[in-house]
Amino acid sequence: MSNPENTTKGGQMGNTTRTFLALLSGTLFGAGLVVSGMADPARVRAFLDLLGPWDPTLAFVMGGAILPMALAWRIRLRLERPLADSAFHLPETRTLDGKLALGAILFGIGWGLGGLCPGPAIASLSLAPASAVPFVLAMLGGMVLHRMVTR
Repeated sequence: MSNPENTTKGGQMGNTTRTFLALLSGTLFGAGLVVSGMADPARVRAFLDLLGPWDPTLAFVMGGAILPMALAWRIRLRLERPLADSAFHLPETRTLDGKLALGAILFGIGWGLGGLCPGPAIASLSLAPASAVPFVLAMLGGMVLHRMVTR
């Protein structure tokens, strides 16, 4: 007998299962950031500093992430729907425009100055809150400003 809290019509996974999978995924992601040293802003800045004491660690972490992601995309092509939802939710547009370029530039500047991007910033809240809190607050402020400007 199925548990109504964990299933919906058609046997799809319910909110409890999706929440558990999201927590599991976030935990794996956060653990990977910490174990690889990517939650350390100094290490990230050393990767971005091509003219100084360059640290290639981030390139190896990215390379290591490409392999399982490539496998996941291949598997996705064979599935009618994801395991925990009724449909895949993929971006509807592939347009490269000025907004995307500006966003990428602003993201890169913030990443270079702070040594953190959103995922590691959230992970750093538990590791080094004194340095992460101002970054996260500024990041949230930027998100709020964007929402206010684009309405």
